[in-house]
Amino acid sequence: MSEPEFLHELDVEVEADLELQAAGMPPQGEALVLDPYEAEAEAADLRSLHGAIEALEAAPYPRVDD
Repeated sequence: MSEPEFLHELDVEVEADLELQAAGMPPQGEALVLDPYEAEAEAADLRSLHGAIEALEAAPYPRVDD
């Protein structure tokens, strides 16, 4: 799998987790968080990861000629 494909798949998973978190449901594979501060911290982490993925996707990739 190439790096752009990996980043795209990761971005799809992070966006899905953000949508679940916004709906008040835990991200995939995680328990429901009852502490609102912890839930907000997790949401901030997901938003930060999403932003980092978008920045990497926007960066030019070096072209490798075979």
